[in-house]
Amino acid sequence: MLIERLKQIVGPKGWQTDAEALEPHLTEWRGVHRGNALIAVFPASTQEVAAVVEACHEAGVAIVPQGGNTGMCAGAVPDASGSQVLLCLSRMNAVRSIDPADFSLVAEAGCILSDLQEAAREHRRFFPLSLGGEGSCQIGGNVSTNAGGINVIRYGTARDLVLGVEVVLADGTVWDGIRTLRKDTAGYDLKQLFIGSEGTLGIVTAVALKLFPDPGQATTAFLRIPTADRAVRLLAHLRRELEDGIQAFELIGATAYELVQEHIPDAVSPFDSPSDWYVLLDTAIGPSPEPLERALAQALEAGLLTDAVIAKSEAEAGRLWRLRHSIAEAERRIGKGLKHDISVPIGSMQAFIEAGAARLADTVPEATLVVFGHVGDGNLHYNVVLPDGPDDDERLARKETVSRLVYDLVREMNGSISAEHGVGLLKRGWLGDYKSATELELMRALKRALDPTNTLNPGKVI
Repeated sequence: MLIERLKQIVGPKGWQTDAEALEPHLTEWRGVHRGNALIAVFPASTQEVAAVVEACHEAGVAIVPQGGNTGMCAGAVPDASGSQVLLCLSRMNAVRSIDPADFSLVAEAGCILSDLQEAAREHRRFFPLSLGGEGSCQIGGNVSTNAGGINVIRYGTARDLVLGVEVVLADGTVWDGIRTLRKDTAGYDLKQLFIGSEGTLGIVTAVALKLFPDPGQATTAFLRIPTADRAVRLLAHLRRELEDGIQAFELIGATAYELVQEHIPDAVSPFDSPSDWYVLLDTAIGPSPEPLERALAQALEAGLLTDAVIAKSEAEAGRLWRLRHSIAEAERRIGKGLKHDISVPIGSMQAFIEAGAARLADTVPEATLVVFGHVGDGNLHYNVVLPDGPDDDERLARKETVSRLVYDLVREMNGSISAEHGVGLLKRGWLGDYKSATELELMRALKRALDPTNTLNPGKVI
């Protein structure tokens, strides 16, 4: 019997069927999608993962891999059938090695992102992947969704930070692709198949990651700007003046900012008067803030901003970043918003914001628009919150109307309907409308080749 075989593989501490204990693993972070599982297993090694996958493959039972379950697209929760095995990687949380001279580390998939950041700091190195859920998300999930975060402008997405991966394939075979080489053109770059594939092609069990020199204490600034397009021009100005010193550059709309102040305790604005838009930025320019002060003074004179606050301590910088990282939590307090994690060319950002607001005002004037994102890579979190009410056919139709309006506009501007959160279950139905037939068939061909029995995270992505 499969369940008994799985219990033997992972041992008495490695499985769970109790409904109360399973509940956090069955519901995704926002509480929109809930599933059921035959059993949840918590393997402690790659060999145990491989044995679990092999057993499920032989039994024809589907597996749903799960990391920290902090995703926004329901990509890590099982379906409602109760027939799937949930494979949680939290026990695989060892840092296998750190090589400061090679500027690399190797970590198991269940390592918490903030723990990896701290491990790098202990060796005077820097791991730049950083996002709001870094205290609970796991590196395997970050890699499997190609997470972005706040430092993409300087360091790139998770894909840019991965040197190698260890993956369990659909039949239980282990591919050891853990290498720390910067150059390797010996055939296809197979690791890229699994980065961003959301566990549908293979289960990432360990990763080799790039490290960087420790940039030291960042200089953090919070700015008031009159329009979103000023943020684009301001970023260009600061990159010219500070070269590669810009580490993070975040755009925050007034509604998102007001929600944080209203719903998050001790979230206090550093400004006396409100603004339509704000920018929060980090720079790695050395111990003196003078270069940033000089560049911001020039920007103020040019009308690119209307006010600025530079953090005077690490604690003050932390309070400013809390304003940004608390947006998702504050938004959740007013309802289950329609999350549109989209990207457009950076120069089109203002046109997208203006056109989107106008179209939504005509279509659903009662909606609340919550906009924030990463200016340097054109990624906007363009979220629409509809008033509370029963999930009747009319409300569902309005949700589809809103999302299609947003995605159609994204397509008009040559953007993407998924920038950093992935596709999962939430956006699977939209992929066929916004990807070409050729792209979809190539994706299906990969899925058929690597997972012919559709065992790995079925129903997600494609």
